[in-house]
Amino acid sequence: MNHEHAHQHLAATDPRLAALIARSLRYNIKPAVRIRPFHALAESIAYQQLSGKAAATIFGRVRALYPKGKWLDPEKLLATRDGTLRAAGLSRSKTAALKDLAAKTLDGTVPSTRALIGMSDEEIIARLTTVRGIGRWTVEMLLLFDLGRPDVWPVDDYGVRKGFAKTFGKRKLPTPKQLMKLGEKWRPYRSVAAWYFWRALDAPKKTNRFD
Repeated sequence: MNHEHAHQHLAATDPRLAALIARSLRYNIKPAVRIRPFHALAESIAYQQLSGKAAATIFGRVRALYPKGKWLDPEKLLATRDGTLRAAGLSRSKTAALKDLAAKTLDGTVPSTRALIGMSDEEIIARLTTVRGIGRWTVEMLLLFDLGRPDVWPVDDYGVRKGFAKTFGKRKLPTPKQLMKLGEKWRPYRSVAAWYFWRALDAPKKTNRFD
């Protein structure tokens, strides 16, 4: 994806979006050089409904169960007792989700890295949402941040909806259905648009009043 062309395309649609882009941290997402779908999705499951710090601690404990591997291994995780995973801090539902993810990785339901690269966004979403505990939003984050797909539009994401409302001075958040329609003008760079709506919620940088 040509980032400069994406910025020009989005900025041309509305001066308020152009102003947001101009003052924000620049979109710089690129496809990961090497992605491990099982590891990335396992981490996403561990982080669900938790603060980043708490989730990082728990996921760190899970990884510490397998000290010799840089990446989580589905076979090893599937062979791990539920009680051991629970002791690391995972809930019962997340333990079940990780076991299902491991099983579906081994049986080929979760595509390999090479297969993922050749699949469309919707094909990947359809395949991965068959895994327990993985919904559309989780797969969209994988597509956007790990695979670097340029046209992901996470309309269910609260931050994107709130950032849109703040940018365009709306008192109410758009519904996912409304946001889906509104996002048409930002194709084929809706991932970049989402990024900037998240940035709209960032705390403004402090400046020296004597500058």
